Amino acid sequence: MSKLYVLYEHSAGFALFQVAEFEELAAFLPQVEESVTDLQRFNSVVTLVAFQPFKSAITALENINAISEGIIPEDLNLFLEGALPKRKKRGKCTLGVADPKLAAAIGEALEIPCSHIGAVPELLRGIRHHFHALIKGLTPKACSVAQLGLGHSYSRARVKFNVHRVDNMIIQSIALLDQLDKDVNTFSMRIREWYSYHFPELVAIVPENYLYTKCAEYIKDRKSLTEESVEPLTEILGGLGEGPSYN
Repeated sequence: MSKLYVLYEHSAGFALFQVAEFEELAAFLPQVEESVTDLQRFNSVVTLVAFQPFKSAITALENINAISEGIIPEDLNLFLEGALPKRKKRGKCTLGVADPKLAAAIGEALEIPCSHIGAVPELLRGIRHHFHALIKGLTPKACSVAQLGLGHSYSRARVKFNVHRVDNMIIQSIALLDQLDKDVNTFSMRIREWYSYHFPELVAIVPENYLYTKCAEYIKDRKSLTEESVEPLTEILGGLGEGPSYN
């Protein structure tokens, strides 16, 4: 009869559980689902085989970084080699693993069939729910502290080692500048178009958008232009001609 083991990676360490005997994984699923939230019933489904706590927060971070990349860390490899049956007997065993990439790596390295489907997700859900009760000496508070500490360390490490983080900001800045250029050009063209209905000669006299906008702001109603107002307008244009006609 085939034996099913389940690997659970927790922030406190690695745990290996053996599942009660079953004929077919699919037929076993309803029994697992019914027992997930009931500790007493779940204890009849899984049995702790081995638990290896992490020696330090640094060790925990190193292991989780490797696992997130689908790589078997040395600590996990040694743990499974010691906790699983001998290699000759592993053909009749199945190891349940949450991550399909890690399952493939373990299956190849340790010569054991791995699965991440069927009853495995439900078993892992039950183990996660009752983990502090399944491991002797581990309290809910200790679990929470370990999870919070590793979560912060992992997040900081992912941000720190994101080699593209600076490039991302540069790319976003360039995109923002491009968008600003487009917006300024659009608004300038609208000003030229709308103001030209009132003062059509100004478009030919002042081709530069920025100066055109300043002139339009100064002139406002062309009928209000006088000889005295031409000199300030000439200063705005920076000596470009003698200023527009206002007649």
